[in-house]
Amino acid sequence: MQSKKRKLIVFALLFAFVFALSAMPASAYVSGKRELNYFNPITDKEISHYHPVTLYLGESYIKENAYLINETTYVPLRAVTTLSGAAVAFQNSTRTATVTMAGFHMTVSEGSYMIYANERAILAKTPNVIMSDGRMYVPVRSLAKVLSLGVEWREGRVVNLTGAPTPLTHADQYYKYDELYWLSRIISAESRGEPLLGQVAVGNVVLNRVRHKDYPNTIYGVIFDRKYGVQFSPVKDGSIYSSPTYSATLAAKICLEGVSVSADILFFMEPSKSTSLWILQNRKYAFTVSNHYFFY
Repeated sequence: MQSKKRKLIVFALLFAFVFALSAMPASAYVSGKRELNYFNPITDKEISHYHPVTLYLGESYIKENAYLINETTYVPLRAVTTLSGAAVAFQNSTRTATVTMAGFHMTVSEGSYMIYANERAILAKTPNVIMSDGRMYVPVRSLAKVLSLGVEWREGRVVNLTGAPTPLTHADQYYKYDELYWLSRIISAESRGEPLLGQVAVGNVVLNRVRHKDYPNTIYGVIFDRKYGVQFSPVKDGSIYSSPTYSATLAAKICLEGVSVSADILFFMEPSKSTSLWILQNRKYAFTVSNHYFFY
């Protein structure tokens, strides 16, 4: 009887210990919670403290200056694109510029970190801005990618956009259908309602696994990997097959454009909903975005 009683006590203590572990906040397992800071907002004061940059498109001098704002070079959207043969319209109510030419359509909005071109999503770390002259300016690297141009800096604050302006390949030809299909669905199922940056980070986890030696080398293979059991709960509950949200599809496109908040994260979890502590106890914490914790 005493032996049985001791076993019951041991079992009760073990149960209490496991329950206590599961009830512990995530902060107990991570060393200093860190919110990921990816974007670099620009204040009105920083915009007003710009440095003029001389701008060329090939051998053509552009009379409108580029500007160096808080370490980012900005170029005038209208001046560069019209010289490339495009037409530009600006809608003041939405603070959005639309650029069109044969086989090309692009929209750029003030304050957005995005350029949408031929249904592709080009994300920058700094936002599009409208300067005091009323012109729209965009980060030079973003516009160079959209027009398939190189960027060359010269001494004396001179930037030259090199090459022949060529419209960005359309999304239909650029993204592989099955990659966009499955990546957008796993992002949507795992992070519906999370901010765009968090959804991009979830997509990065999948793509980082694709490149990692311990995982399958395709997006589909990673999502449905069962080597160590089901890797993603949406595969188990079937939500992987639901239509993705618009933001999840956008995040998938951003990831497939090569944007990475971290090339090393391989795991993520939402501690308040997780039924397992394995990641918290066995992986190194990287950062947090909203409700998701990411790990190496």
